[in-house]
Amino acid sequence: DVVETQEHYKSRWRSIWIMYLTMFLSSVGFSIVIMSVWPYLQKIDPTAHASFLGWIIASYSVGQMVASPLFGLWSNYRPRREPLVVSTAISVAANCLYAYVHVPHSYNKYYMLTARALVGFGAGNVAVVRSYIAGATSLTERTSAMANTSACQAVGFILGPVFQTCFTLIGEEGITWKLVHLQLNMYTAPVLFGALLGVINIILIFAIFREHRVDDMGRQCKSINSEGEESGVLDENAEGNIDHVAVVAINFLFFVILFIFAVYETIATPLTMDMYSWTRKEAVFYNGIILSVVGIESVIVFMVVKTLSKKTGERAILHGGLMIVLVGFFILLPWGKKLPNIQWQEIKNNSIPRTTSIDMLIPFWNLQEMQLPSNHTAEPVGCPVTQSWCLNTPIIYLAQYISSNILIGLGYPVCNVMSYTLYSKILGPKPQGVYMGWLTASGSGARILGPVFVSQIYTHLGPRWAFSLICGVVVVSLLLLEIVYKRLIAFSVRYGRMHE
Repeated sequence: DVVETQEHYKSRWRSIWIMYLTMFLSSVGFSIVIMSVWPYLQKIDPTAHASFLGWIIASYSVGQMVASPLFGLWSNYRPRREPLVVSTAISVAANCLYAYVHVPHSYNKYYMLTARALVGFGAGNVAVVRSYIAGATSLTERTSAMANTSACQAVGFILGPVFQTCFTLIGEEGITWKLVHLQLNMYTAPVLFGALLGVINIILIFAIFREHRVDDMGRQCKSINSEGEESGVLDENAEGNIDHVAVVAINFLFFVILFIFAVYETIATPLTMDMYSWTRKEAVFYNGIILSVVGIESVIVFMVVKTLSKKTGERAILHGGLMIVLVGFFILLPWGKKLPNIQWQEIKNNSIPRTTSIDMLIPFWNLQEMQLPSNHTAEPVGCPVTQSWCLNTPIIYLAQYISSNILIGLGYPVCNVMSYTLYSKILGPKPQGVYMGWLTASGSGARILGPVFVSQIYTHLGPRWAFSLICGVVVVSLLLLEIVYKRLIAFSVRYGRMHE
């Protein structure tokens, strides 16, 4: 056994902190433009419709889903510095491309789509980051390190829109540098700032990051990625097969966790506009505040869960997190009798426009109670009558909505951290790049399918069906967790080299 020296310990944790920074910058790259994509798209390409915005938002997750296994495979056989630098360089180049999508005379929206897809492709380095942290920490350090990683990711998602807000002070016109055709305005400044952070990240990776590996007990080991950087003994604990049933189970659970959170994020604005007659501006503003509070709550949970897991274990906390999420969505089911306000603009001359059978669903007395505002130029608010469920589905009270937000904000980060932690422990000393790539890809797939689910089920069937199906999915996940509960143990524990 090679006892870890103080110098090795410091170098190892400096490298882990660089990985925290990389994770933070990866999430900032997604969120820093999320609020300004639509107005920027309208400005550079008036032919772009709202439906194309969905493709641009989804392109980030598609790029990450494709890249994660590739970068993970690369990191299994070569020094991790290589995929980290290349992926970050791709993100830097993609951000610069985003700043220049106004230059071409046509097809500008496709250049923006390409830029966001490449930013997502660069964010595939999340798999490399987590696989490195898994290999560079002992079992006792693992939960804390994974929680810190997720906290850095959450802080990145929170601060991205904050950076964007600060850059709005530059204005839409901003400053133009004609020599290089660069417009520095509220739309391009955030991505150029992100590109600058990426360059700093690359410099730090070269200057500080080193390959380190320890076994589950914290003893220094040789790394296949080190290329002579590290001394130590070969890890004999690597002998043994990975429990692939447990691996598949965690991938499914992680998909469900990211899927329901994507649904939660996507549904917030349309749900509150339908239920509480909020305008677009009010919905964006109020939900922005709520999501910010949930983000802060999540960071606190990431910190608390590190201590709590030492007393109860990761499996029990994952079970508890899923239960909290289930209660959160169960609360969102419509329970009262009061119906939402119907959007008046859909009714012209007391009749339903271009509708075949929907008029049969509206009783005469409901139609009489709908009052057309005198000012028809105002933004229509309320539940649109084209969504037939609006006519018979009770309102979800604001207290229900806020309570649900609090519970989901508590349960989601718990499930997120425990999934990654259990996954890395199940894989043990084996190279984790590809496996972490598949886990990241499953999360990206969930982020793509979540909004599709919302747009179909919620729009056509309403919140009762949407949230009931979500509850059903969580119940299935809890049953799966019960079935595989005893298999979700660390590699070293499974082969009797350590006690749980």
